[in-house]
This record gives sequence, structure tokens and C-alpha cells, in this order.
Amino acid sequence: MDRNILRTCREDPRRTSTDIQVSVTSPNEPVPSRRTIRRRLQVAGLHGRRPVKKPLVSLKNREACVGWTKQHLSWGPREWANHIWSDESKFNMFGTDGIQWIRRPIGSRFAPQYQCPTVKHGGGSVMVWGCFSDTSMGSLKRIHDNVPKHTSGHVANWFRRRRVDLLEWPSQSPDFNPIEHMWEELERRLKGVRASNANQKFAQLEASWKSIPMTVVRTLLDSMPRRCQAVIDAKAYPTKY
Repeated sequence: MDRNILRTCREDPRRTSTDIQVSVTSPNEPVPSRRTIRRRLQVAGLHGRRPVKKPLVSLKNREACVGWTKQHLSWGPREWANHIWSDESKFNMFGTDGIQWIRRPIGSRFAPQYQCPTVKHGGGSVMVWGCFSDTSMGSLKRIHDNVPKHTSGHVANWFRRRRVDLLEWPSQSPDFNPIEHMWEELERRLKGVRASNANQKFAQLEASWKSIPMTVVRTLLDSMPRRCQAVIDAKAYPTKY
């Protein structure tokens, strides 16, 4: 019965204790309670956890990502340093800071001092574009959402006139671009800082962006070989990056 419980859970980690109970029950054996099933799973090290949310990547894009990483796996610090990394990101003016905990007496759940105020849709947001290289942090620019910043003809012509070579980039590949972690660094630096309007929010973002030291940039660029190997090992499924 224990083996059947473990096998059923491993076949589909999303099965509940009720689902497992139905699956392992047979006319010739006693019916295990859901509590017993949960206890058996915990003893085997299979605890209930919230799954990590990651974007769904198609098979075609996963194959393209693995091919890209294999092509660049042999690159060293010089090759990775010879690029400018850029992207856009959105920051809420009044967002959450993750799960927060408080200590309060029984019966005081709705007292104002024990509440965490929220604003619908985050109170608005600011869209920004930024870039960095191994030598400096680029400027942070305020932009509008839903515009073809990377693929417009104007941008393509600008690159062509200045003979800027673009690094071929596979679709659905956030694990590759170290600027994703730069956005996380920027958000950490503004954790708990509120803004009364979009202009103030952008001013806060711009000041924090300029204060990020180059040691953070070099650490991110040094991680590129490990990122490529992690993507290959995971067959382009989401990695820790």
C-alpha cells in the first residue's frame, strides 16, 4: 500500500490525498485515510508545496534555446563583455512587497494597525527601458507599454546605419538575459519605498538605477556560462535563473 501511494503521487504530483485514496483503493485491501496518505508521503519526503510559476515554453522554442546555449557555451568573459544588455520592465507605484507577517492579538484582525493596505491594479505603473555593459550602467528611460521597441523599422535602421551587430536571441528565453536579475536588484533597492505619482516613481527608479555598483554587473556577466549549462541540463525548461 505504501508503494502504491508513493507511485501514484510520483506519477502525478498534482494529485490530492483524495485522488490518491481513490486510486490505491481496491476491494481486497482496507481503505487508507487521507490523513494516513499525507503522513506516508511526508515520511517519504514528499511535502505539499506551492509550485513555482514559470512561463510555458513550447517544444520548438525549447529546442531553439538549447541550440543557442550550445553555440555560446564556449564563450569566455571577453565575448560576453563585448555586448550591451537591454530590456524593458514595469514597476507598480504601489505594489506588494511579497508575503508580510504581523503579530496581533486574537480578535484584532481588522484593526487598521494590523492591515496591509492595497490599491487596485497596483495604483498604476511606470514602464522603463534600461541597458548595461561590462563598463557602465546605461541610462534608464521612461517608455510606454505595447510599442515595438526592439523590432520597429526605425530601430532596425538605426542599428544598421551605425553598424551595430545584434546578438541573435531565441524566443521565450528570460533565463539567458542577465538584465532580468538587474530588474530584481532594482526592485529590492526600492522595497518599501512608496511614490505618490508616476513622475516620483520614475525619479526613484532612476536614482536607484544609477546607484547600482559595477560589481553587480560583473557578477551577472560571470554567470553567463553557468546559465547556458543550466539551460542545457534542464533541456530549456525553467532554471533557477
